[in-house]
Amino acid sequence: MPFSQFAAKLAERTEAGLLRSRRQIDSPQGAHVVIAGREIINFCSNDYLGLANHPELVNAAQQGAAQWGVGSGAAHLLAGHFGPHQALEDRLAAFVGMPAALGFSTGYMANLAVITALMGRGDAVFADKLNHASLNDAVALSRADFKRYPHQDMAALERLLAASTAPRKLIVADAVFSMDGDIAPVKALLALAEQYDAWLFLDDAHGFGVLGEGRGTLAEFGLASKRIIYMATLGKAAGVSGAFVAGEQVLCDWLLNTAHSYVYTTAMPPLLSCAMQASLDLIEAEPWRRQRLAEHIAAFIAGLKDSCDLLDSNTAIQLVLLPDNDATIRIAKALFERGIWVGAIRPPTVPTPRLRITLSAAHSDDDIAALIRELKALMDM
Repeated sequence: MPFSQFAAKLAERTEAGLLRSRRQIDSPQGAHVVIAGREIINFCSNDYLGLANHPELVNAAQQGAAQWGVGSGAAHLLAGHFGPHQALEDRLAAFVGMPAALGFSTGYMANLAVITALMGRGDAVFADKLNHASLNDAVALSRADFKRYPHQDMAALERLLAASTAPRKLIVADAVFSMDGDIAPVKALLALAEQYDAWLFLDDAHGFGVLGEGRGTLAEFGLASKRIIYMATLGKAAGVSGAFVAGEQVLCDWLLNTAHSYVYTTAMPPLLSCAMQASLDLIEAEPWRRQRLAEHIAAFIAGLKDSCDLLDSNTAIQLVLLPDNDATIRIAKALFERGIWVGAIRPPTVPTPRLRITLSAAHSDDDIAALIRELKALMDM
């Protein structure tokens, strides 16, 4: 049978402790979810501000559906661009301090759009080795020369830039690295972009809504430049779905005209743009959510720094390094049996196995205390 080779490879993954699977959630997203009839404390979600099931977002989506229907029915360039889409793009641009913004269905599609529309054969993309897979896929699809530098190594990046004779150069980095939790040296990246006449493309999927009073990593560090291309997703801290790219007006006009992942896909339902407007209202009006999240991060680090091998992260993404895949799976499974759900992340997603723990403003102090207590107990076994 044609698929027998894949069955064998899946068996190999199972033997190596690398097989991926899904758990079905039978409740709305939140700090606590129901799985197989059990209530579980959820430390897997990227719902950093606890907005995914917020009643104001639910109400905005319901009202949006009542006014605009459920489906958009077409691509934006045909008959699928509605008033809520435009209103959200205008507001997102202003929110992150950029001249213009363009909405996308997912962050993956947004990353594909930017890199494939701007770069081609003979151009060069300079990328952190720990960038998100969607950025790497986009570079491969663009056929530009792919220059990767060691994680956060600005000296290595500068050497690559100095040696390049490419007519167009693009520096690409996660702003907050999704599997390590650290923040890119964005000031240094922008300085190198200016020195070597390159664009800087930042994927702020995990910074938007949290850093910079919710306005993202650029606001956190007070950065602005016509060289910056900014992408953020709307399904993590913002609690909804989709993504946007922000930058100069000519950039958004170019993407609208040439980016395949924008031109050739059906627009997101306008009801989601309505929900996202409500999300921005809460991100602006309720800074206590970010303060609460910061308190949880500090408590987690203080509680486990002497018991676990933690990666250096001050964000909501906390990583516990473990010696091998078996230990990672064993501890994640034991935590789940104790009512705590964390991510067991293994190669090839990351170079070394780890528990990925994501904290939320929706967690209680008791939730954090339970996580610390159970992790300590398992590490001592």
